[in-house]
Amino acid sequence: MRLAGALLVLLAAPAMAAGPRIVSINPCVDAVLMHVADAGQIAGISHYSKDPRASSIPAAQAARFAATSGTAEEVVALAPDLVIAGAHVAPATIAALARMNIALLQLGVPETLAESRDQVRRIAAAVGHPDRVDAAVAAARGKGPPVPALIWQGGGLVPGNQTLASDLLRSTGFHNLSRDYGLKNWDVLPLEYIIARSPRLLFSVGDARGHDRMLGHPALKKMAGHITIYPYPERLLRCGGPTIIEAVAHLASARRAL
Repeated sequence: MRLAGALLVLLAAPAMAAGPRIVSINPCVDAVLMHVADAGQIAGISHYSKDPRASSIPAAQAARFAATSGTAEEVVALAPDLVIAGAHVAPATIAALARMNIALLQLGVPETLAESRDQVRRIAAAVGHPDRVDAAVAAARGKGPPVPALIWQGGGLVPGNQTLASDLLRSTGFHNLSRDYGLKNWDVLPLEYIIARSPRLLFSVGDARGHDRMLGHPALKKMAGHITIYPYPERLLRCGGPTIIEAVAHLASARRAL
């Protein structure tokens, strides 16, 4: 099955019609809920998902739901059966949920595909289809030797070897050069290091203007025959879950374009 067709089938899989009323106060959880819960189950989402600069879901989709900043008053007012949040929740919110007998599920930040799949399974429970992520990764897996690559954000911030972004690179046929530079999990890499030891493919994170600024750097212009610069949407770095489907498709497209 071709990658595009596989992704359409995976994303079109229906969710079950019944389940608890849910409030999410984490934008990455919002992204998962869009795929594994009925719209009628979602009582509220994180206010970050209403901001195009921070959201991992389309603006039109986010507009369908109420948003909360995560305060106890806002969350309780939405009368959820279950609140799903990140690792850090205000003590006042935790106490209020306990008083109201509202269940709270807290999730950390996944650093690997395996951890992300586990979170999808936990969120989806009986109503989801976590195998969507597995199938998309399998469809996007690159053939041949790994291609040296690097994801480079504005200011030089680079995801290191033990991050979800690095796991996605490996799964799609790339070798993340961050370890070769001696970087930590998230670290800053000056442009001079890229010039001295360049990747075959450099993923430029940011909007079109930021990508154009990188392309216009005189040092990189001189290396046009040795390094390929490819845009990488910032929102694909923020979350795991179903966002992985789009991320691996983007990485696979970049590899085929070499």
